[in-house]
Amino acid sequence: MLRIHYADYEALRTHGEETYPNECCGVLLGKNIADEGNGAEAVNHVQQIVRAGNTRTDSAHNRYNIAPQELVKIQRQARGLGLDIVGFYHSHPDHPAQWSKTDFAEAHWLGCSYVITSVEQGKAALTNSFLLSGTTEEDKTFEDEPIQIDIAPNVAEAAAQTQKGQA
Repeated sequence: MLRIHYADYEALRTHGEETYPNECCGVLLGKNIADEGNGAEAVNHVQQIVRAGNTRTDSAHNRYNIAPQELVKIQRQARGLGLDIVGFYHSHPDHPAQWSKTDFAEAHWLGCSYVITSVEQGKAALTNSFLLSGTTEEDKTFEDEPIQIDIAPNVAEAAAQTQKGQA
């Protein structure tokens, strides 16, 4: 499962809108809360997102790449905060929020979440997450991964008040 704060979830979706018609990309920092054998699934708990530049100049509208130097910088930043890289995100302009053959071929971080937002006509639509599971490149697979969005108490209270006012 991917667990993310509402503000971070909205920020990665907004990033996709801002870079439309090109793909956006970024890194998810947080902690992996491992399955402790009690039947609960492992959780990639996002505590911060970091925008990255899409260095693809040949086809930025349907491909993305994070420069290795930028990725190393982000990894050092994570370590400094006591966090890990728990995933990556990118957008699919005018295409479904489903991984492509290229996404799969270029995914190498086993145990990480790969979040894809479909941006249709410049507006973020569906966002899905896929866990890259397996033990090697040869047996890796993408698994559909549920997303739990944490809403701050004040946001949840404001939403409840708005609903009461509409009733």
